[in-house]
Parts: sequence; structure tokens; C-alpha cells
Amino acid sequence: MFTLSEDSPLGCRVFPRPVAPELTRLVPRVHRVDWPVWHDPGPRMLRDLLELCRLQTARGLAVLSWLSHGEAPGDVAWLWPGRRLTGPRQHLMYTAATAIPDPVLGLVVSNWTWVLDTRFAGQVTAPYLAGTAYPDDGYTAAQATVTLMRIWERHADARPALGAAWAACRTVADWCKAAELGAAYGREAPVFTYPRSPLPPPAGVRPWISRLLRLA
Repeated sequence: MFTLSEDSPLGCRVFPRPVAPELTRLVPRVHRVDWPVWHDPGPRMLRDLLELCRLQTARGLAVLSWLSHGEAPGDVAWLWPGRRLTGPRQHLMYTAATAIPDPVLGLVVSNWTWVLDTRFAGQVTAPYLAGTAYPDDGYTAAQATVTLMRIWERHADARPALGAAWAACRTVADWCKAAELGAAYGREAPVFTYPRSPLPPPAGVRPWISRLLRLA
């Protein structure tokens, strides 16, 4: 649940209300995924990575949808398997993403366009994705960070997908941080977002990204 302020010099801002504990508990777990810890230049690894990005983007958006509405389904066990996203699981996550209000989804799109437009993108996305996926294993997190940075640098076609996974998961975490600050200080705090940049050329954006971020 949230309120909006549209008269800010910074544009439309989203202020989350307090988050229920059962929703807060989902946030660390939604970041957990088996990012690769070595760079195999073969096409199979890149396909697997792109599927992980799709899974993480859909997962993050599903949780963001529940945060924006203030409640989650009673059974969310289907959210956690790390296998390829297909069938009923895909339908459930995609359906949840369609329920995200436009201003809330705009936070994700802002973060996504910004990270694709900054020259520091690999240094921003890789440590976040790896560190939150392996919070209790610094060695694995470091290996995954290096791997994701190399993929970002060497595979331009993977950047929109990695950026989408980062933007979705980052927005979920920042939503909870803003809600926590608001509760601690007794006044609403906006969800942090990076400044929005122009959308990338459509030819380089995979259909699932366009669908989940409602770009078309």
C-alpha cells in the first residue's frame, strides 16, 4: 500500500505505508538465486543466465505487486523453485506483475533505464545481485560478482536482462527500506529511485522484458 505525491520537483514520488512482517520476510529470499560463479563463454551459459534474469525479474515484480497492494497470496511456495520459468508458475508471476500500479512499476523502469545508461552499470549490478544471492558466503559472492561483471562487459545483449533483474529486486528492497524509515521517524519516506533515462532501442529488448515492464 502506498500514497503518491505528484507535486514534487522530482516528479511523481511513491511513499509506501508500513509493510506487514509476512511480506518483509519475502524480500531477502526473493534475491536468492544461483548466479554463475565462473565465466563459461559458451552459449549455454548465456541462455541459462538470461533465464535466471527472467526468473528474478518476474519474482521481484510479483513481490512488488504484493507490497503495493499490502498482501500476498496464502501460498507462495511456487515463487521459490530455481528451475526455468514455464507453465503455471510463469502465469502466476506474470499475472502478479500485471497488477502493479503504473507509478510503482515506473520505479522499476526508472532504475532499469538508468543502469543501462550509466558507464558504471557492471559495478552497480554485479555486486548487488551476487551479494544478495549469497549473503552468507563471501567467497561465492565474490566469484559471482566477477562473473556477472565479465558477462556485462563482454555480452551487450545480456545487459537489458541483467539490468531488469537488478531493477526489480532493487526496487523491492528499497520499498521496504522506505517503509521502515517512515515507521521509524513518523513521516512518510519515498522509495529511492535513480533518475530515469531514455528507453533503449526496442530491437535490443527481449519480449519478456517489454511484457513485464509494460514498455509497449
